[in-house]
Amino acid sequence: MQSIDVITFGEAMAMFIADSCGPLHEIQHFTMELAGAETNVAIGLAKLGFDASFVSKVGADAFGKFIIERLQKNHVHVDQIITDNHFPTGFQLKSRVTQGDPEVQYFRKGSAASHLSIADFDEQYFQKAKHLHMTGIPLALSSDTRDFAQHALSYFRRHAKKVSFDPNLRPKLWNSEKAMVDTINSFAKQANYVLPGLEEGITLTGYKTPSDIASYYLDAGVELVIIKLGKQGAYFKSPNEEGTINGYHVEKVIDTVGAGDGFAVGVLSGLLEGHSIEKSVQRGNAIGALAVQSLGDNTGYPEKHELLHYINNQSQRSVNI
Repeated sequence: MQSIDVITFGEAMAMFIADSCGPLHEIQHFTMELAGAETNVAIGLAKLGFDASFVSKVGADAFGKFIIERLQKNHVHVDQIITDNHFPTGFQLKSRVTQGDPEVQYFRKGSAASHLSIADFDEQYFQKAKHLHMTGIPLALSSDTRDFAQHALSYFRRHAKKVSFDPNLRPKLWNSEKAMVDTINSFAKQANYVLPGLEEGITLTGYKTPSDIASYYLDAGVELVIIKLGKQGAYFKSPNEEGTINGYHVEKVIDTVGAGDGFAVGVLSGLLEGHSIEKSVQRGNAIGALAVQSLGDNTGYPEKHELLHYINNQSQRSVNI
């Protein structure tokens, strides 16, 4: 492998989606799929033709094999997924809903992925990557994964390579909201691009408006902040540009999980191809809209021709401030 367009790391899990609606404890039949914010991004970028790599640890078990094979099937590089003989692969149960957010129960404590440490960092491999995409989830899993994240981030900044950061807040994984906010912000301020949701931005900064939230990170040296506004679209702000890109109308929302990761896929694909911020955010909105129309975390992500066809056949208006 000569080079990697985007590298990401975190915890991949086996996900059991209920085959019918109802409380999880009443469901007897499930379908196994792949879950993980970072794997969603890797798969989404690979579908668009980018060389994407996912770094992690899995257990020496059926779930671990499933994760590796599913990523390979989606053309994601798995060279740096380590099989751990001591700790298991995490998994989750996810309800099926007709509207709103599904119920999700996690079984991940002490997982192999939570033991990813600096000792597992392969400098020669990371050197091949042009861009690093991070989320706030590994920061919450353990001190080992947090140290690995800081090591990777510092390596990319030291070599003048771009880093994107999606807070992806998981309050239940943290001991306190203060610890979550302080840690997430310390990483976000080191990134080039920060991609929070509006409610995440409010939690992390204390500010209420997208403009003030963005300024909080720009004042710390971040180059670009893009704030997800749900069905309203997304707001972006850099030192020289600011605007809101309207979202796409969706007739029926089937599953909201993975929409934010899909948004990141669209934005990163545009920026990596040298498109404007506005066009890149438009791509993010498009993939987010496609994602919520499919069951599963990443099954609605499009290939390149599908993405362009969707955008070209939808009406959308850009508002520049």
